[in-house]
Amino acid sequence: MLTTIISALFAALVAILATISIERFGGKLGGLISSLPSTIVAASLGFWFAAGSIPAFQESQMTVSLGMFVNALFLYSWRIVPSLFSKGSSLSFRLGAMILISMSVWSIGALSLVLLLDWISDIHLWGIAGGISLVLFGIVACLKNPPAPKGSRKISWLVLMSRGVLAGLAIGFAVWLSSLGSPILAGMASVFPAIFMTTMVSIWLSQGSAVQGGAVGPMMLGSSSVACFAILSAYLYPVVPLLLAVLLSWFGSVLLISVPAWLFLQKLDG
Repeated sequence: MLTTIISALFAALVAILATISIERFGGKLGGLISSLPSTIVAASLGFWFAAGSIPAFQESQMTVSLGMFVNALFLYSWRIVPSLFSKGSSLSFRLGAMILISMSVWSIGALSLVLLLDWISDIHLWGIAGGISLVLFGIVACLKNPPAPKGSRKISWLVLMSRGVLAGLAIGFAVWLSSLGSPILAGMASVFPAIFMTTMVSIWLSQGSAVQGGAVGPMMLGSSSVACFAILSAYLYPVVPLLLAVLLSWFGSVLLISVPAWLFLQKLDG
């Protein structure tokens, strides 16, 4: 229970900071920063202490890698679907429809993935393949990324706190599932797009669709670092002292994904 609570609180704090980063730095840099390995650190530690065995822990981490690809589909829907709405439709209609459509995309993808994993004998191979596919998908999404301006209005503390609570509940629930011996479901629950959803909604409401739309590509590409962290931690946690394993996994994912992603985005601007 203590592991679950600590993981949830840490995830809530990170979710709040991620929203502020997009507001302050714009959709491109803010989107990249907000998708750095953050809540996954809390989730991975919770899984490690709650999983009960190394294979179960590794299974949950590889599920995270695959689940992040489903999250990329969720994010991409926020890029392509809003343009299909009538210009005369109200903000409440467009936002409500987007929430319903994007969550339907995620739910179908997550359910399909859970059913697929029941048939997979080597989840390690699939997890790595999912991470590579996520990188490629993110690159394609960034090639035609719309402008990503900085926000001009402050996001209310009520929105920030709501976002933190949602993210905390998602990670806490995932860690709790892991303790029940459900590594695949725990891995999927840990990547429930609470942070992405609240980011899209809060940024759209407070800053407009331009900032929100511009953040999608960088967030998709940047979220590859979460998959990378999950893969690295799956192999490092069992063989390296825990604190060192966390640091190596985090810095490794940032150096392998986040830094090259930022250089790539800068090159696109040049």
